[in-house]
Amino acid sequence: MLENVISSPSTREVERIRPQSLLFTLYGDYIHHYGDRIAIRSLIRLLAHFGISDQAVRTTISRMTRRGWLSAERNGNHSSYVFTDRARQVVQEGTARIFDAPQAAEPWNHCWHLVTYFIPEEHRSARDQFRRELGWLGYGMLTQTVWVSPRHQTAAVQALAARLDIQNFVQTFHASSEGFLAPAELVTRCWDLSGLNLDYANFIACHAATLNHYRAQRDAQAEWDAGECFARRVLLIHQYRKFPYRDPYLPNELLPREWCGWEAAALFRDYHTLLAARANEYFLTAYEA
Repeated sequence: MLENVISSPSTREVERIRPQSLLFTLYGDYIHHYGDRIAIRSLIRLLAHFGISDQAVRTTISRMTRRGWLSAERNGNHSSYVFTDRARQVVQEGTARIFDAPQAAEPWNHCWHLVTYFIPEEHRSARDQFRRELGWLGYGMLTQTVWVSPRHQTAAVQALAARLDIQNFVQTFHASSEGFLAPAELVTRCWDLSGLNLDYANFIACHAATLNHYRAQRDAQAEWDAGECFARRVLLIHQYRKFPYRDPYLPNELLPREWCGWEAAALFRDYHTLLAARANEYFLTAYEA
């Protein structure tokens, strides 16, 4: 089935997708709109589009239940699964990052927001998580304990430090650069924009032709296969969803020439919207709570 649904680059991508990742994507874009629960037979039917066997679905469900991501409900011989509060929070945060991300560069006042910290070794786990999430917020590592961003995000940093109970070890500043590094050199030191831009370009190359094909079909009022739309839309989200965690969303004057990030974001939004109606129709034919 899958060979008829997606092109060969996406097929290679599917081979690397874990069933658990697909379940999180399904929940974020579909399941939670219809009451937070889904029957296991519905999951089996939906994930078959991606070459995932019945047994692999059941194994994944069992593993996610043991790890606290899902809870089981039974009605006679009918088994359904509900995402736990912990899982819902993860999905909600991911959905917000994808769909509430900046759609264009913001003006820059040429000031930097700095985060410094000295977190003791006994708080190593919190320190590692703090560094990880600073990156998600768009900060780049200038030195081991100094992170910078051209965007003012004091409230988000304070909330992160409070959640990890390390606020006594963290301090924030606003500063202007008066040293020996030009802004472009500072950016190169703090972020791998070349690698990110290449990944954006590959994402565009993977999806632009099929997006244009669907646009042409829409204009010609051609009929679309609902299952194909569903599979493409799930893969689109899966392939795009890591970008908002990697992209610092820098002002235009700090971005490299021929930056592909804004084009990739626009392509994602347009393609996701274009496929929505038929993809949702297919989901509802398979969905049981």
